[in-house]
Amino acid sequence: MERLQKVIARAGITSRRKAEDYIVDGRVAVDGKRVQELGTKVSEKAVIEVDGVPIQREEPVYFLLYKPGKVISAVKDDKDRAVVTDYIEDTEARIFPIGRLDYDTSGLLLLTNDGDFANLMMHPRSKIKKTYIAKVKGKPSKDTLRKLSRGVELEDGKTLPAKASFKSGNKQNDTSIIELVISEGRNHQIRRMLESVGHPVLKLKRERYAFLTLEGLQPGDFRKLKPVEVAQLRELAVT
Repeated sequence: MERLQKVIARAGITSRRKAEDYIVDGRVAVDGKRVQELGTKVSEKAVIEVDGVPIQREEPVYFLLYKPGKVISAVKDDKDRAVVTDYIEDTEARIFPIGRLDYDTSGLLLLTNDGDFANLMMHPRSKIKKTYIAKVKGKPSKDTLRKLSRGVELEDGKTLPAKASFKSGNKQNDTSIIELVISEGRNHQIRRMLESVGHPVLKLKRERYAFLTLEGLQPGDFRKLKPVEVAQLRELAVT
């Protein structure tokens, strides 16, 4: 027996939290009967419907993708542009990206059909560290790097403490390579942080997600996460 909202989330319909809303709103039926009580448990054989449509239970799958630039972090695009799910070829599961990377940003992105896991990874309390490499205009001073590390004021509030370090510079082109490690996931956060201190981003890549890296992968490549990696991510998210 398993909680109904968890089954819905694992089927890739929505997040666990949203599934709870669906239940309370009377949009979920089990074996033909509407269920509105949170905490309801269902068996493996139960027929579950959301808005009258039976859900297809899927085994949870977890992928790591090296997202290329000029690709949308979504399952479809109304402008017919490439989306991240186009690159995962060996699954019929209804996967979706965990969070997003900007259209022009490349790097490490996780995808799954496990809504509960995705919600756990994206929850503000998870504090999972993400490492980005940015090519920026100009050369940030030590004081600027300290300011980024302490947190900068953005239109949606001050960012949490981060780690900012200078990697290299090109005097001829007046550009620098900066590494930023953050534990938040606001929209366009890295670009906005660097813009706020006068060093607009020219190129951006996410190199690490917690302990996961892009080692051995080229843009467009992917691999399945190992069960032990999924377990480690869950543990990190709740500590």
